[in-house]
Amino acid sequence: MSAGRFIAVVGPSGVGKDTLMRAMVAARPGLRRVRRVITRPADVEGEGHEAVSEAEFETRLKDGGFALHWRAHGVRYGVPVGVAMDLAQGRDLLVNLSRGVLAEAQARFRPFAVLHLVAVPEVLAARLAARGREGADDIAERLEGADAALPEGVGPVVRIDTDAPPEKLAKAALRALYPVRA
Repeated sequence: MSAGRFIAVVGPSGVGKDTLMRAMVAARPGLRRVRRVITRPADVEGEGHEAVSEAEFETRLKDGGFALHWRAHGVRYGVPVGVAMDLAQGRDLLVNLSRGVLAEAQARFRPFAVLHLVAVPEVLAARLAARGREGADDIAERLEGADAALPEGVGPVVRIDTDAPPEKLAKAALRALYPVRA
């Protein structure tokens, strides 16, 4: 059995990573989303992460509970170590990642691919305001880093502009990731 593919989904806050991942999983049986561990309260309409305290996150980190972890915007994020087992069993995984850990993820997991989601700043600002988690200053801070480049050497990279309905974007992403072989 061949290893499953680690598919890193990256892009700025508000670009639609979770929405696209849900649509992709719905359209392709067997494709799975990884549930992250985050030091932020649960959000019914968000990604469905596991909400933990700083102390719980630190305990899990010390116990080797994360395959990857990072901090962004005052929040800690962790990808459970169990992803390695899923990949070893041939399961392809969609993982919402920070651009800052892409090189580490690629070094650790093969095969590897990146879905790089982009949107114009006005769309991002409207989406961030609509979700109601950030104030105006936080939104401005998130928009400043929205066009940050991906690290050199990661890939292959599939770039998706999220200015279309999620189902259409999911089809485009899946075609790029799973091209039909003649």
